[in-house]
Amino acid sequence: MFKKILIANRGEIAVRICKSAHALGISTLAIFAEDDKDSMHVKTASDAVSLGEGKLSDTYLNIDKIIGIAQEYACDAVHPGYGFLSENAAFVAACEAAELTFIGPSSKAIKLMGNKIEARKFAQQAGIPTTEGFTGSKEEILEKGAQLPYPLLIKAAAGGGGKGMRIVRQASELEQAIASTSREAKTYFGDEAVYVEQYLDEPRHIEVQVLADHHQNVVHLYERECSLQRRYQKIIEEAPSPSLNAATREEIGKAAVQLAKAIPYSNAGTIEFLLDKEQKFYFLEMNTRIQVEHPVTELTTGIDLLAEQIKIAAGHVLPFTQENIQQKGHAIECRIYAESPENNFLPSPGEITYYYPPKSPNYRLDTFIDKPIRIQSSYDPMISKLIVYGKDREQARANSISALKEYAIHGIDTNIHYLLHLLQSEDFVENRISTKYCDQHTPRLLDEMEELKKKNSLLAIASAGLSYELASTEQNDKSHINENIWQELGYWRPLPAIKLLLHNEEVHIELWNIRKGEYELIFGTQNEVLKIKHKDQGKIVYYLGDIEHTAFVSDNEDQSYQISFEGMSYQMKRLDKLANSELIMENTGAEEASNHLSSPMPGKVIQLNVKAGDTVKKGEVLLIVEAMKMENNIIAPKNAKVEEIYVSQDAMVDRNMPLVKLSEVDDEEH
Repeated sequence: MFKKILIANRGEIAVRICKSAHALGISTLAIFAEDDKDSMHVKTASDAVSLGEGKLSDTYLNIDKIIGIAQEYACDAVHPGYGFLSENAAFVAACEAAELTFIGPSSKAIKLMGNKIEARKFAQQAGIPTTEGFTGSKEEILEKGAQLPYPLLIKAAAGGGGKGMRIVRQASELEQAIASTSREAKTYFGDEAVYVEQYLDEPRHIEVQVLADHHQNVVHLYERECSLQRRYQKIIEEAPSPSLNAATREEIGKAAVQLAKAIPYSNAGTIEFLLDKEQKFYFLEMNTRIQVEHPVTELTTGIDLLAEQIKIAAGHVLPFTQENIQQKGHAIECRIYAESPENNFLPSPGEITYYYPPKSPNYRLDTFIDKPIRIQSSYDPMISKLIVYGKDREQARANSISALKEYAIHGIDTNIHYLLHLLQSEDFVENRISTKYCDQHTPRLLDEMEELKKKNSLLAIASAGLSYELASTEQNDKSHINENIWQELGYWRPLPAIKLLLHNEEVHIELWNIRKGEYELIFGTQNEVLKIKHKDQGKIVYYLGDIEHTAFVSDNEDQSYQISFEGMSYQMKRLDKLANSELIMENTGAEEASNHLSSPMPGKVIQLNVKAGDTVKKGEVLLIVEAMKMENNIIAPKNAKVEEIYVSQDAMVDRNMPLVKLSEVDDEEH
């Protein structure tokens, strides 16, 4: 067995590798960019080495630097995790040259399956069904585009993880889509080649986990369904798939093993398929690495995939045969992203000011943070993965909902409420979903989410904030930043009118003390007794009348409160004179009437299309800001002239940082 493994990755997967390696008695060496020095994987590993500062090419993608560190610290193996260099054949070759064992497949397998075009050809030769598709130069693709019915799917030939993919619904969109996809492919994967294929109508995304050792043993660990995606990024995964019948489940498992044997493959890999309404499946791609969603397979089979990866790389024989592997119960994984669903899912990097993860032993949380830290714009927006098990799908769903309601992250926006709404939807319960579901139904889902927020009792939410202040006073807790009104007047005195701004509504409440921890609230015609049961690290448990509520409360820098209630986020601001409050409205970017366009998020300017003096038309893309592997177009809100440009190509920008100044023009100039 290995003595020391270098982990060529970051984030939750680096933490996950550490845990499995340590359980096997192997020490670990973490590497980290300087902006990642407070990340959990640095503390979890046996030792850690800085990669310095700079772009990804200078840190986590710097093969020479990583190999040099592995040699200097006497490592005998390297685990790449997922993403970054995990499917980079040149990295595997560099490990081999340095006499380091790469914990993954051979460079030959990575090359073969890493390119979608070659992988597709190989799958066809191996007898695995595929959809129609083609590649070539931009001119060739434009010409061949007429051969397939629209819509088409354009994707990076060397891509994965939902990056570098676009749907084209008509011929007029094809050329621009090829250019954008090619640019993303070059940025993320170092290969600008793109592939075009037929786009199936409302397919399911089914993937099969395989394990193969170096002794010609290959097994599958059944399937996962990953149909709930947004912009090709998976957000909810589950095992087993609720969409497969028994015959198709057996057939798709055999097809995955057949392909792995044909390569021949070793270590862990995932073979992805699209499933149509007639239970026919088509090869999509193979990921020659551990997958983000591997935990649902671990929970339903009881097999530690990371440990098996390490043991296979060390030459061990698989300890089980296909007949030994059973799939029991149901598991659901929710990916927690730093993004704002209400703001077109824009990335939301920044400072986490309050972090309270679900603490039940029945939940598994794979994450790289254990306290409030800064989420960098340079990396993927995933904060954590919440994985929940149940005896069946309905129990797993109910447990997932409970866990998400116990998960509070303040300071940045997250998709927790969106995930909750998906799990609670009738469509999910009845399994009426597909890979297109989120993109088709999100506008309706967001409207429903806002309606649900409004329907929650304002008094119940206000009581959470008031309970936080009252309990803090009773506990003599001076950790929160608000000037406490109860310390000014004494909590035992009546306040005839407490004025709050809650979810953009002004709320007036009368509060009278009954006894310590118990108060009478008067809100309009409502008269309720508030009893504070428990306060711990911002978690407030209280009764309003006979109903018990749980909320999570934290202070903001502007002396307001952020409240998580039933998985939803609210802002509460004291408006009475002692709170000395003003509502601070955040500038969210360009508006129609503004001549200054600002960045909607922290990120990097990856393309600048205009210069000072240019005239532009409404809707024209002026520049592109990339954040968390997502391109965001900054468009002209009107016909205008570019007066001034405040940024340059490749410049890093902060949220609300001015980008371009426009001026009015006469229509005749256009």
